[in-house]
Amino acid sequence: MESAEQRMESLIGRWEKEAGYALPRPVILEGDLKRPDLGLTARDTEWVQTHCHAFMNNAASLTFYGNGRDEEPYLSNLNGTRNVLEFCSKTDIREFHHVSTAYVCGTRRGRILESELDVGQEHGNDYEISKFESEQLVRAADFLTDLTVYRPGIIVGDARTGFTTTFHGFYVPLKLVSTLIARTRAVGVSRDELESGVRTAGSHLMRHVLNTTGHEKKNLVPVDWVAAVMSHIYCQSRHHGQTYHLTPRQSVPVAVMQQAIEDSFIKYTSMTSKAAQTSIDFDKFGEYFYEQMLVYRSYWGDDPEFDCANTLAAAPHLPCPEVDAELLQRQCKFAIESNFGWPKPRAAKLNTDVDSCLLPLLNAERNSDVSGSQTAVVGMNVSGNGGGQWQLGIHNGRVVTAEVGISDSCTAIVYLNASCFAELKSGLKTVEQAVNLGSVHIEGAEAHVSQIMHGMQGLISGNRLSQRGKAESACCGDPVSTQV
Repeated sequence: MESAEQRMESLIGRWEKEAGYALPRPVILEGDLKRPDLGLTARDTEWVQTHCHAFMNNAASLTFYGNGRDEEPYLSNLNGTRNVLEFCSKTDIREFHHVSTAYVCGTRRGRILESELDVGQEHGNDYEISKFESEQLVRAADFLTDLTVYRPGIIVGDARTGFTTTFHGFYVPLKLVSTLIARTRAVGVSRDELESGVRTAGSHLMRHVLNTTGHEKKNLVPVDWVAAVMSHIYCQSRHHGQTYHLTPRQSVPVAVMQQAIEDSFIKYTSMTSKAAQTSIDFDKFGEYFYEQMLVYRSYWGDDPEFDCANTLAAAPHLPCPEVDAELLQRQCKFAIESNFGWPKPRAAKLNTDVDSCLLPLLNAERNSDVSGSQTAVVGMNVSGNGGGQWQLGIHNGRVVTAEVGISDSCTAIVYLNASCFAELKSGLKTVEQAVNLGSVHIEGAEAHVSQIMHGMQGLISGNRLSQRGKAESACCGDPVSTQV
């Protein structure tokens, strides 16, 4: 239930803690896939048409079974894709990157080529159908001149840390067993007895509930590898126009997955509990497990072999990490120690909301009288919590216009972080002092540096003039501690 800006702030904030310094924020336009024009305002749509040349369609519902085509997963995966394509046509975007799934192949077995889509196959659930029809829609869009399709396998957490924000598929048996044992573990039961019970339950559930022999192969891929390959392909236009199976070179047997789940549970789950002293009724648990796992049952069958020749050719320097027992245990360890993402962390707080300082100018009508060589078009890139990108028009030492984003028309770009912005706002230092100290950096337009500094000072101090010549004030939040 967080806003797009809050979710982005949470994501980037986590990486800032890893990196130890402030990171830049992208332009965020919040909309809704299920609405015409993606629910964007006319101004946002105009901004996209002016600044964007490509679209990455990476949104989807993971609902496996729906109650009709007017519900998920069809609303997002199919209707949402239709709205995206109409939006791209309207905004003249011709380069399209579509994230599908390797399982558009449905229940096919054998070798699946990257060049194949519709060969009359059947599908195992509504998710597969919705993604299959979504890819068909994209391929039928004749206005697209550059179409690249990515088909990941079953995505698990980070290969090194196990970090993930979703706990579907592979994680479900671990979560169910963990929940059961936590609620029924009896005081006085020895570790050996519990371990034996877990092993017995695991074998029974995999073979008799999910009907697996253990020899079935699954195409698991770490999320960091998928992101790295997609980023590489996107940034190299010579690789566009192809379909890429983002699948491992070597699939993992279900028996290895089962072993990793059992070993991890025994290794990383506390053996003491205040739960009631009750015994485990594995027959009843089997019924409960079967009911919960039925949604995912099609994904525990034997996978086909996915051809990934295009992926190997485009990214030979990015081999998929081998998904072995050790890697899977890292996934389980993170899931158990993070309690499967519950409770969810609080929504990110915007400590310094630079956007609110620019709000009057962003909302003001454009003034065609302010133009010409006397107006310097300057980008402002603020890193850190509450930061972002803006384009300012500075005329006679005053900021007179503001727009979201930085374009090629900027003659200079001002770089600073949110904590520096807050210090400037509170009067702890001037823009000139910050420039001399190196906490504000102006790149380009040497002839306009003094005008830029004067305009920035007026803007940040809250004494700027609007396009109509009226004094306005703005407010910011508390300073943040992150420093460049």
